[in-house]
Amino acid sequence: MLTFRNYQKVASLEEAYELNQKRANKIIGGMLWMKMENRNIGTAIDLSGLGLDKIEETDDEFSIGCMVTLRELEIHSGLHQYTNGAMRECVRHIVGVQFRNVATIGGSIFGRFGFSDVLTMFMALDAYVELYKGGVVPIRTFARMERDNDILVRVIVKKTPMQVVYMSERYTKTDFPTIACAIAKNSDTVTAVIGARPYRAMCVADETGILKHGITEATARAFGSYVSEHVRTGSNMRGSREYRNHLIKVIVRRAVLRLGGKQNAD
Repeated sequence: MLTFRNYQKVASLEEAYELNQKRANKIIGGMLWMKMENRNIGTAIDLSGLGLDKIEETDDEFSIGCMVTLRELEIHSGLHQYTNGAMRECVRHIVGVQFRNVATIGGSIFGRFGFSDVLTMFMALDAYVELYKGGVVPIRTFARMERDNDILVRVIVKKTPMQVVYMSERYTKTDFPTIACAIAKNSDTVTAVIGARPYRAMCVADETGILKHGITEATARAFGSYVSEHVRTGSNMRGSREYRNHLIKVIVRRAVLRLGGKQNAD
């Protein structure tokens, strides 16, 4: 059972930060994973009154407040268009619409969960996070940082020319992913981001130029093998290390072929 001794709807980020420095206190977002814990919390810190529940789009970037829900990511037309549907694909299997109407991007990103589709996707987009005290940090750096008592304020996606594809392998549509994969291509290189390995998502760039001269069945397969060799995997209830290594080869090949225009890669 999860119990709170106090509840505080804060009036500022500074107030939230000060409260959050006490170990017994906790910032609440959607509370969807937290409510499954058996613990006592001193003060539940609610950020819902700070106006951080909006997606703001300019000519140069998307600014996504930490209280934006996963459902809002799913249905936002600007993000859908910019990612060619990959944003919608990365969240549509997360439990169900009712869940996504409550779960927040702040909780999904700040938790840096190994199973996170959302973290995998935003790492592929080479996004940034804005921390209240830590400032603006590349999300790929943030993913490697240890958790602390700072506050994630928003996620920033720069509108740089890129293509991105998101795919995942699940036993059922609403289960956690056994492996997650986002492939991003910009003017410089192709990068694969592998999540649910089952550790935090990590990036593997095409540093040897496997895809430099074009995407074919052979180069896509070679890049899948390359990524599998450079990603450390592990075993849990959803799959063994060996199974995940195999899945990476398959899912990266399929995602790269889709990136190259083949929509039904098998």
